[in-house]
Amino acid sequence: MKVCVIQPRYSFDEKDLDSCFGSLLDLLEQCDESLDLIVLPEYGDALADVRGKDGFYGAVNQYNAILLQKASETAKRCHALVFVNAGYETQNGLRNTTHAFDREGNLVGRYFKSHPAPSEVKTDAEGGHELDVAYSYEGASPYILELEGLRFAFLTCYDFYFYERFAMLAREKVDIIIGCSLQRTDTHEALSIINSFLCYQTNAYLVRASVSLGETSEVCGCSAVFSPKGEQLLNMKNRVGLGICEIDPTAKYYKPAGHMGKCKAHYEYIEEGRRPWLYRNGGASVVPFDGVMPYPRLCAHRGFNTVAPENSMPAFGAAVALGAEEIEFDLWSTKDGVLVSCHDSTLDRVSNGSGKIYEHTYEELLALDFGAKHGEKFKGLKIPTFEEILQKFAGRAIMNIHVKIWDKNFENPMIEEIVALIRKYDCEQHIYFMTSSDTMIQRVMAYAPDLRVCVGWDRNKDPLSMVRRAIALGAYKIQLFKPYFNQETVEMAHAHGILCNVFYADDPEEAKQYFAMGIDTVLTNDYLTVYNAVKDEYLNEKWKGTKMRHLNACIHTLLAANPLGMKEPAFCLSNAEPTEKEIL
Repeated sequence: MKVCVIQPRYSFDEKDLDSCFGSLLDLLEQCDESLDLIVLPEYGDALADVRGKDGFYGAVNQYNAILLQKASETAKRCHALVFVNAGYETQNGLRNTTHAFDREGNLVGRYFKSHPAPSEVKTDAEGGHELDVAYSYEGASPYILELEGLRFAFLTCYDFYFYERFAMLAREKVDIIIGCSLQRTDTHEALSIINSFLCYQTNAYLVRASVSLGETSEVCGCSAVFSPKGEQLLNMKNRVGLGICEIDPTAKYYKPAGHMGKCKAHYEYIEEGRRPWLYRNGGASVVPFDGVMPYPRLCAHRGFNTVAPENSMPAFGAAVALGAEEIEFDLWSTKDGVLVSCHDSTLDRVSNGSGKIYEHTYEELLALDFGAKHGEKFKGLKIPTFEEILQKFAGRAIMNIHVKIWDKNFENPMIEEIVALIRKYDCEQHIYFMTSSDTMIQRVMAYAPDLRVCVGWDRNKDPLSMVRRAIALGAYKIQLFKPYFNQETVEMAHAHGILCNVFYADDPEEAKQYFAMGIDTVLTNDYLTVYNAVKDEYLNEKWKGTKMRHLNACIHTLLAANPLGMKEPAFCLSNAEPTEKEIL
């Protein structure tokens, strides 16, 4: 197979848009019938550093249709597969998209960049391009395009930095990875290392196209082809033009799997020794971060404690299994400094013990039964430690952690120990602390400014008191305590960008009333009953926009004028995007 990467000139001057785009079209004209596969760089319809949403959208609106039409014509004229990255318009904005054309010039697939860069995510006011990136917060398998008996995978620019994804691509047994890229700040050496590592990890060829920042530039560029062995077959550095080489996409690289081992692909060798519990949180069971998870939410207070003992592993597990986006639990410290979860400071109501938790050692607490009072089936249940909760549920739900020792102004607030466990289990973005102590909120925010803290009720019955405290503290969320709040409380909080929890609602109608007021998260002790009552009217509404985006994108394709002659794709979609056929 004869592959070609196209490397056009790129400019940091917006005035050069026309000339840079014209040079790209000229390079496409140089392609001939000897080629089998042609790859263009990222954003072929915005080949200059356009600033802000208006500038970027304006460039795409001006050049996008011309580029896609030219790519289709080139594919047909050269009888080659063509991959071109350009904007794709949805009802929610533009997406960074790699478009695939078959040898007849038909559009047969689209890959949406898995990891939109910060500049693509940021709003126009923040200096970004404000693209449609909502799809990237949903779980999805790698997008695999099957053409002519070959399996194609895709990486776009920022995607190349997420090595965790490489293992997923390897499992898909891909033959060729299409890389449409800019990577304007990386050196040639760094890019070569990344590309070589990728191919060695996935046992696939990489055909990567980028842009030139000038012949003497030591960054960006490096349109290249790498083999499954990690060998560099072509590297254009910063030369403008076409880079052409021959590959055998069926050729793979196998090596001894360790000393005296059988020959295997590198990723197969790695699979034999994988230890997932040693790595960062990942996988399908990890939910979106607290800063990304949409509202409104229903929080399982003390877990799903109508079916299992409160603040217990079974209660948390039941809530997570039922899809609770948030769970809440409480932290105390034992006499010997072990962090444990229990709502009360005393043992009498929840166990067969008595006295204060913090007056007992952890070993003494382990001798108690924390399940029998809920039901005979839970007899023998032990009090959970904070670390045990994190070991099992970190990243599986947003955790509202009520640190009771902070409320009570313990002599040792254990800030360092609590934060260290959060970092150990890689769940900084999946938790927030809750406390009624303003002093502790300030201390925690100073010690760990990346962690979020929610302002709790300090027994002031003034409905606006908590909002004023949150404003003064710079907190992002308050946890209202009924009945000491009203509609004005919620509106004042939202006017200052502060989110509102409310404790609590076990009655479905009461929960509906709170959501109708604009409460962002309702805590409940009866998760399933309340969830079933409010899911359609409130909770599912927040996802509707996300789910409809996929449908709207496909309907848009069907109804819009289609000069490219799009036909039913000859490929397998293995991500969340439905095909037109599936929709119809």
